[in-house]
Amino acid sequence: MKCALPIFPALILALPSCQTVEGTGRRQLNFYSIESEISMGTEAYDQMLAGERVIASGSKARMVERIGNRVAQAAVEHYPKYASRFDWEFKLIDGPKMVNAWALPGGKCAVYTGLLPVTQDEDSLAVVMGHEVAHAILRHGGERMSQNTAIGIAMAGATIALKDRPKKERNSILGAMGVGSTIGIMLPFSRDHESEADEIGLMLSASAGYDPRKAIGLWERMATAGGTSPPEWLSTHPSSKTRIKRLNKVMPEALKLYVAAGGQL
Repeated sequence: MKCALPIFPALILALPSCQTVEGTGRRQLNFYSIESEISMGTEAYDQMLAGERVIASGSKARMVERIGNRVAQAAVEHYPKYASRFDWEFKLIDGPKMVNAWALPGGKCAVYTGLLPVTQDEDSLAVVMGHEVAHAILRHGGERMSQNTAIGIAMAGATIALKDRPKKERNSILGAMGVGSTIGIMLPFSRDHESEADEIGLMLSASAGYDPRKAIGLWERMATAGGTSPPEWLSTHPSSKTRIKRLNKVMPEALKLYVAAGGQL
């Protein structure tokens, strides 16, 4: 299978940076070394937390850390290539209006308090945290930066190639390329990343002993909490309906891991 490179003019530059994603077999474009990703993630983590109120004590903070560590340990056991190299951290951030969580390259993760009323229980929160841990071990951050770089190179090359065209025509072509790369490349890749993290994250949370069946109710609640969404083809994320359909498809495999971890059906 050839590496899926967004823009053909950058192909020669990008081919040496194609690699196989651990756990899925998908070919991935990534210009960055794992050491670079870990370094960038650590630096970004300090910057992001500097502007937030981190809740360092209490039952909710302990819950986030406990679930995160269990899911991270499952990642180390099943996907050791990168997960074993990360210095995992899980923080709870005071943000009652933020129904969100995030993970940075290198295993630095955070959950906002606004997510907890939607998750409602530890199993559902584990599904979200498994999703974020999956983003980190699948190196989606480095891949997205690499895609942006490849598109930037292609756009720069197109600008040079079109330099003798009339300004209006040149701007029209470059504008169309920009829209095309967003709708035809970046958004679909983003949705693919989310779907990949959904599936691997579900397996991780199940392997950590959390009931994967709670993912269905979670995404139903997330759909309500999210309000009106744009059409899926204009979104960075799959619709909740699409997510539920895909998760139901892999649920039997997740349940096997859940039972193997001591869970009861």
